[in-house]
Amino acid sequence: MKRTIETTYMGLDLSSPVVAGSSGITDNVENLCRLEEAGTGAVVLKSLFEEEIVAEMRRTQVQMERPGFTFPDTADMFDYVDTETGVVNYLELVRSARAALKVPVIASINCISAQKWTWFAREIQEQGADALELNVFLMPSDFEVENGAVMEARYEEIITLVLREVTIPVSIKLSPYFTLLGKTLAALSATGVRGMVLFNRFFSPDYDLEDLRIVPSNVYSTPAEMALPLRWIAIMNGRVQCDLAASTGVHDGDGVIKQILAGAQVVQVASVLYQRGIETVTAMNHRLAQWMSEHGYATLEEFRGTLSRDNLGNPAAYDRVQFVKNFRAMR
Repeated sequence: MKRTIETTYMGLDLSSPVVAGSSGITDNVENLCRLEEAGTGAVVLKSLFEEEIVAEMRRTQVQMERPGFTFPDTADMFDYVDTETGVVNYLELVRSARAALKVPVIASINCISAQKWTWFAREIQEQGADALELNVFLMPSDFEVENGAVMEARYEEIITLVLREVTIPVSIKLSPYFTLLGKTLAALSATGVRGMVLFNRFFSPDYDLEDLRIVPSNVYSTPAEMALPLRWIAIMNGRVQCDLAASTGVHDGDGVIKQILAGAQVVQVASVLYQRGIETVTAMNHRLAQWMSEHGYATLEEFRGTLSRDNLGNPAAYDRVQFVKNFRAMR
């Protein structure tokens, strides 16, 4: 029996479901080539922030308002690109990565609004990106927002405006902080996105008691954090109109297998690459293939979603009944 760990994600062909998530490791071509050699199915480039794009636009506006740049014809001829900006460097990273790699290259924009920057998605596509991941986070602590529906409408606006600019597949990376998470995920999946990454992991503050300042807490994820995306991928499998990608807490091959059993199309990894090195991807692929051989599976599709909520004879395993049962059993 021929066995393969190949899969697809957003219509792209991947040699492995293990995807290098956006991080500092994916910000240079050397590391990207090492990730490909280790067996990564695709790479998500380090995110470019919306603020960087907007800042570049503001610099451009200031330059074009100087004497000598007051006529429209002159403005059309003005090459406003500053070669030292993060924007230009990012476009070069996309172009260089696409030229150097055989695996899909997924660009990433970290954004908080749909204002002014969405045109840049087209620039990324023109440099050769195979797909674009929108890393969106609107603060749930924004007390100016009237209700959850307003917040969700902002997410939809971002997706809609970006999709107008590009033809490459677009995914959205989300947090779990929604009032009705299941309904929100289902609704956002109907906007035209091809992938949904569950979930984003944010900066967690801690306090330095000597210097009285805010410092990072738990920079890297732990395997225990895998439970949340595992649960929600299992719940949403078959209930969304796009591919599901697992993110946060996957540190070994067993974690990859579990997320696929829940229904994930691919699994993003980042923290473990810092902690154990890029070569851990090879070990993950090996463990996945070994497990498939031991259980008689030839392809990922044969077991993907087997343990998702709707495929279980006891869907209460994801609901309150199971919680009550386990809580009462604790001594």
